[in-house]
Amino acid sequence: MLKRLLARLFFALSGWKLASEPAPGRPVVFLGAPHTSNWDFPLTLAVAWSLGIEIRWLGKKSLFKGVAGPIARRLGGIPVDRENPQGLVDDLVAQMRSGATFGLVIAPDGTRSGNTHWKSGFYRIARDAGLDVSLGFVDGPTKTTGLGPTITLTGDVRADMDVIRAFYADKHGYHPEQRVEPRLREESTVDS
Repeated sequence: MLKRLLARLFFALSGWKLASEPAPGRPVVFLGAPHTSNWDFPLTLAVAWSLGIEIRWLGKKSLFKGVAGPIARRLGGIPVDRENPQGLVDDLVAQMRSGATFGLVIAPDGTRSGNTHWKSGFYRIARDAGLDVSLGFVDGPTKTTGLGPTITLTGDVRADMDVIRAFYADKHGYHPEQRVEPRLREESTVDS
């Protein structure tokens, strides 16, 4: 109740609008895209809290040091060691298969700038855990955020990414100049 109240207050005072399809009623992988600003985090929390979604999110391990660590974990954070990411996907899939019910938020752009492709971890986690993917978005020019459709991945990487690209085609992020086109490196190896 308090989280929903805080989210409503955030939207009322910030000038941002929530434009969302209904929250999925099952565990899913939530895409947070385009990821172009630190403002994406409070916007994601506001969306999740407004819709009553229990989320977990991945963050670089430095965010979990000192006083910020317990706060980040309480807000659903899972630390990622970018130098040693081996096993992360397997660990997350195991948690989800064990019956833990939460939506996993992933920013497939990775860091907020300098990438040319999305990271494919979201795709592997969703496929390996048998989860659908909900398309969360931030659009700075319209000051709109929320959830788009929830899709079931087919295993045809290029076709699935075509659906995802079509949804994000008019979503620009907080800083549109830092937007990364939704494309996985794996697409270039399909049917090559």
